[in-house]
Amino acid sequence: MSSAPEVRIDLEKRRHPRFSVALPIEYWQIDKSKSRPGRMIDVSEGGLLLHLSEPMEIGQVFGLTLFITSSHDLDAIEALVQVQIVWKDTPVGKDGDYRVGVKFIDISPEDMDKLKNFLNTLEFKTRQD
Repeated sequence: MSSAPEVRIDLEKRRHPRFSVALPIEYWQIDKSKSRPGRMIDVSEGGLLLHLSEPMEIGQVFGLTLFITSSHDLDAIEALVQVQIVWKDTPVGKDGDYRVGVKFIDISPEDMDKLKNFLNTLEFKTRQD
């Protein structure tokens, strides 16, 4: 009696690998100069999952600064990007944060290189574990 082979289906196809990493961000609406703190929950070359303190609308564009650690524990790389809300969720947690998925729509080549280097570091760490 033969057993059927195990089949695994990846139901969530992504263009870029996504890494779970919680890091601080600052964001601001384009028409306003005051920045607000937020948190990045996961990251990929194409976009981010964020927790923000205020609701955003799908399609809204805002500025964002990511604070990603470099090879030195205390150093940070600051990347200025514009992102667009592609989905949103109701407030989560006791803090009432709003969870939003965003994609990069304008990022400099230098900042994209910084992001790719950071992601390569995360991928290397994942392989080591």
